[in-house]
Amino acid sequence: MSGKKEAGEAKKFTEKAIELNSLAVYQEGAVISVEIAQGKTGTVTFFSFDKGQGLSEHTAPFDALVQVTDGEALIVIAGRENTVKSGEFIIMPANKPHALKANNKFKMLLTMIRS
Repeated sequence: MSGKKEAGEAKKFTEKAIELNSLAVYQEGAVISVEIAQGKTGTVTFFSFDKGQGLSEHTAPFDALVQVTDGEALIVIAGRENTVKSGEFIIMPANKPHALKANNKFKMLLTMIRS
């Protein structure tokens, strides 16, 4: 991504209050993502998951913090199931397999920490 586009993307979220849950509406049968910030040390992305949607098991080379802002998510980390509800967060450690599933609709803020 070019520096100009990065600056433009970040600018639309800079210096103003934004209602987080309004960034990605629920869409039937879909996972919607909106990148809020991207930099050398990490990214911040907001997601909405329709019921039955998810992310299959994978690993990431960085720690990731998931904050659920609406509904609840089933998050499996290294085979251990965690139900994370609105207002709660969980850290998915680097290099541990993890997956997410929406037993019901949910929204989350994902912060990837690259350092």
